[in-house]
Amino acid sequence: MKLSITIIFCTLVLGVSSQGFFSFLREAGQGAKDMWRAYSDMREANYKDSDKYFHARGNYDAAQRGPGGAWAAKVISDAREGSQRFTDLFRHGDSGHGAAHSRADQAANEWGRSGKDPNHFRPAGLPDKY
Repeated sequence: MKLSITIIFCTLVLGVSSQGFFSFLREAGQGAKDMWRAYSDMREANYKDSDKYFHARGNYDAAQRGPGGAWAAKVISDAREGSQRFTDLFRHGDSGHGAAHSRADQAANEWGRSGKDPNHFRPAGLPDKY
C-alpha cells in the first residue's frame, strides 16, 4: 500500500501526464528488475572488490529505461543504503562504522544513474559474463 501511494505521489510531483503514467510504471518495474539482476549477479560472482561495479551497473541499466527506471534505481539504492546504515547503528553504535563504504556505494549508484560507464568500477579479472 505504501509503495502505491509513493508511486502516485511521485508521479504527481514529477508531473507525469495520464498517458505517461503507465509508461512511468512500466519503466519503474523494468528498472527494479535491472536492479535485482545486478544484485543477483553480484551474489553469484562473489568477486572481491566488485560491489561498486554492480551498484553502478544496476543503476545504469535501470536509468536507461527512462525516468521511471531512474526513479526506481534511486529509491532502491537509497533504501538499501539507509537500511544498512540503520542496522550498522544497532550493531556498532554511533561509531560511524561503514559510513565511508556507504558513501562510496552511493557515489557508484549516482555514477550509474547519470549515464556514465559502469565499467569504470569493474575490477580486473571479473569474468566477462558480468
